[in-house]
Amino acid sequence: MAAALDASIIVMALAVFAIVFRVAGGAFVLNAKTAPVFVGVAAGVVVFYRLLWCLANGDTVGQKWTRLRLVNFDGQTPTRAQRFYRTASGFLSVMAGGIGLLWGLVDEETLTWHDHISKTFPTPVN
Repeated sequence: MAAALDASIIVMALAVFAIVFRVAGGAFVLNAKTAPVFVGVAAGVVVFYRLLWCLANGDTVGQKWTRLRLVNFDGQTPTRAQRFYRTASGFLSVMAGGIGLLWGLVDEETLTWHDHISKTFPTPVN
């Protein structure tokens, strides 16, 4: 649910950009040459959003709204480096065809690749 909320924030940001661009007189032309640019811009916004929360060393809006917090395996607030590892390994999990995310279905502790690599996991706020 937290990921869905964060994704909706990213989609809203892209929609606001598109509306402002269109109102300012720009035109979107979707063809074989521009499609990779649109995908690249969307991916760039996703990366920026995730890195912004890493730099802030805080939990995302989606995590806060769903009352989750990120902790390391010692139960402490993760370091900025652990957040960067989690973000990078999360992208790796998705780019590997989602296998890293599906790993959580067979893991005995239901942890995904990015949980294991970064030694962090989300947990409910008490």
